[in-house]
Amino acid sequence: MLTAEKIQSNWDEFLGYISTHISSPRKEALIQFYTDREERFVLMPASYKPQYHSCFPGGYIDHVNRVIKSSLLSYDMWEKMGADMTTFTKEELVFAAINHDLGKFGSDEEACYIEQTDTWRKDKLGEQYTFNTKIEFMSVPDRSLYLLMENNIPFSKNEMLAIKLHDGIYDEANKPYLVSWTPEQKPRSSIVYILHHADMMATRIEFETEWLPKFKNGENTKSKMSTTISTSTSNPIAKVRKTKEEIKTKALSSLIDNNNVLNNFFKQ
Repeated sequence: MLTAEKIQSNWDEFLGYISTHISSPRKEALIQFYTDREERFVLMPASYKPQYHSCFPGGYIDHVNRVIKSSLLSYDMWEKMGADMTTFTKEELVFAAINHDLGKFGSDEEACYIEQTDTWRKDKLGEQYTFNTKIEFMSVPDRSLYLLMENNIPFSKNEMLAIKLHDGIYDEANKPYLVSWTPEQKPRSSIVYILHHADMMATRIEFETEWLPKFKNGENTKSKMSTTISTSTSNPIAKVRKTKEEIKTKALSSLIDNNNVLNNFFKQ
């Protein structure tokens, strides 16, 4: 869990990446798009199952920021190692990192991940969210590109391919692009690999933060997945609750009040 203060600082950091790395007029269009939907984005989880990663309020922006930072560090490493950096721009890489998981937003009418109402799955599996079946199925990358297109935010071919292929060969649909035995069919730019590696790095670090301590402490993750939320005396929710009471940002406090999942945590 993140403190309310961290959720706020993550959001400010996220908007800062857009302001710093994206040129006009896309910069203004992106900022407008995200701030118009701030109430949803600021508290979105990065996934709907705790077995995945960053499945908690604010997890989405926390993950995206980490992918952006990893992308920028990877850019420098690839450049130092002699990769051809003329095939894409740093702006294209950051734009793709910013929007690589945008499809997890859902639509303006429906959130992609909603509060889990199945008591058994909450108690036994620790699922605080579930996938919203009111939304027409799309893969996350496809919905990401659709949302950008729907909101008249242009993207380049490099950005499209980086977003589409960011899951690498973990997504079967990407194999025609990435599993090739002829030079002509291989990607013409390293941007797709840099973003994929950055996403993997971020997800692995989140795994090490969220799960490795449980293994080291000998916790039964299956049986304790839910009780760590409701009964642990060192529960990070208590820290969030304390921070919410102290937070001076009325807008964020209001957003938390209106978020059922986070409110349920505060009431425990």
